[in-house]
Amino acid sequence: MTSTTPRRFRLPSLIALPKRQQIVTGEDWLMRLLLALGTLWLLVGVVLPLFPMIGRSFRDTNGNWIGLANYVKYLTTPALAASFTNSLFVALASTFFSVLLAFVYAYALTRTQMPAKPVFRVLGMLPLYIPPLAHAIGLIYLFGNKGLVTTGFFGLLPQWDINLYGPVGIIIGEVLYCFPQALVILITALSLTDARLYEAAEVLGSSSLKTFLTVTLPSIKYGLISAVFVCFTLAFTDFGVPKVVGGNYNVLATDIYKQVIGQQNFSMGATISVFLLVPTVIAFIVDRIIQRRQTALVSAKAVPLQPKPNLLLDRAMFVFCSLLAGFALAVLLVIILASLVQVWPYNLSLSLQNYNFSTVGGGGYGAFWNSIRMSVYTAIFGTAAVFTGAYLVEKGKGVRWLRSINYFLSTIPLALPGLVLGLAYVFFFNNRIWWIPFTQVAIYNPLSFIYGTMAILVLCNIIHFYTVCFLTANTALKQIDPEFEAVSASMRVPFYKTFWRVTVPLSLPAILEIGIYFFVNAMITISAIVFLYPANLPLAAVAIVNMDDAGDTAAAAAMSTLVVLTSIGVRILYWFFTKGLQQRAQAWLQR
Repeated sequence: MTSTTPRRFRLPSLIALPKRQQIVTGEDWLMRLLLALGTLWLLVGVVLPLFPMIGRSFRDTNGNWIGLANYVKYLTTPALAASFTNSLFVALASTFFSVLLAFVYAYALTRTQMPAKPVFRVLGMLPLYIPPLAHAIGLIYLFGNKGLVTTGFFGLLPQWDINLYGPVGIIIGEVLYCFPQALVILITALSLTDARLYEAAEVLGSSSLKTFLTVTLPSIKYGLISAVFVCFTLAFTDFGVPKVVGGNYNVLATDIYKQVIGQQNFSMGATISVFLLVPTVIAFIVDRIIQRRQTALVSAKAVPLQPKPNLLLDRAMFVFCSLLAGFALAVLLVIILASLVQVWPYNLSLSLQNYNFSTVGGGGYGAFWNSIRMSVYTAIFGTAAVFTGAYLVEKGKGVRWLRSINYFLSTIPLALPGLVLGLAYVFFFNNRIWWIPFTQVAIYNPLSFIYGTMAILVLCNIIHFYTVCFLTANTALKQIDPEFEAVSASMRVPFYKTFWRVTVPLSLPAILEIGIYFFVNAMITISAIVFLYPANLPLAAVAIVNMDDAGDTAAAAAMSTLVVLTSIGVRILYWFFTKGLQQRAQAWLQR
């Protein structure tokens, strides 16, 4: 007797087929091809240029092999060897003060009921839009020989000379430069806190100090480590601040500049670049190792921490933030003021004569417009390259080893100082042939045509700022449920349509932030492009250096003002014009 119960057949899952049933489609091959091309592009942009630069450090000025002679000469020349210890001291001191001040400032913004927190948040980020060179110029007008503070506001107050030119000025300038970078990291770290931990500490009768030491610090230790790594790298490798206020206090970055630009000694410049590269690479490796041990400290059941009013603490933090934000604002305002007066400090009547760049070197308004053009190109092509690369790594199928290599290459630029990257590009792209080491074989360089063009400046900027943008895009893509791709695959929708119609709109806030990050940083950077820009393409940041070298400090302040106001203005316009675009692209969130 047969059963009338219908037989049930289980269809194979369209999302997770057994391994033996996996079929590599044409779309899969296309995605793998794009991933391979992206990996090759990163190799060319990040890794390969380092080899000819390092190889040049083993040769003399004529290109003859001399082994370790350049390194021996560097270490046995007291003036050169002292630059390394000077750089290390400045970087450690700047890192300590930057992270300490940023931590207190971030704590005030996230853990207190201090008034005017939105205003202080904006003012805390203000130095991000100021070139390091401009920080140094502002310090000259405040603490230089004829500065406002040094002269007691022209005799109205007691005079105070801080001996700006030297380590003091460099450290103050680097703190201004590094502070907002650390602040961004620490605000994020302090915001991710489970209020239940503090409630438990309060119930157990723990004192405020003990709670701070046993709950607050351990919960943000990885954020602190990242802030330390970022600040150390920036301060150790920065060129702008030591160039302007360093005086006779030499550091590695200025030594490279003097050897390459001043003496045309590229071999010694490459040797010093290796010394500049090693500590940052070590710091990068240590940071990566420590970050791998990070575990989630906030669970899905976490309760957001709501700071309680504390009159004494709130007032103290308000005073602290007012002083710190006021100092950063004073540096910017004195730059603007110096650009608008006739002759500082003898004739303080207002005038726009310093904005007439025809009487000074540097390229004038042509350099300014070149910088805007370069920044726009960097923002457009950089954002497209970063987001596409992050998508292929995060959402790609198969070839896990290739995605891992791509991810690793994407993080390397964070450890490469701008001066090192720029000098490496000179050696890599300026040669029409590449000699294979220890052989007599040479191959044609198919990329030499971009040397001396806007393209190499844009490429260098993209690579220089690639890692931060890549990690931002990668984080945004991790928040998108993989079911979108799974459903699209089951419906046989090509991945590029899903990418354009689903992934891009969902990630639009991150994409816009990446674009503005590229633009602002390309506008204010100097170290990565100071060796690369051709004579027919002067840039605003380089013009500031040339004006300062020529003693035209007021004109340099005027150009700095243009750069700062442009960066801030573009940020405001970017927010205004893209607000409606975000609302339309993410209308599903309002449903």
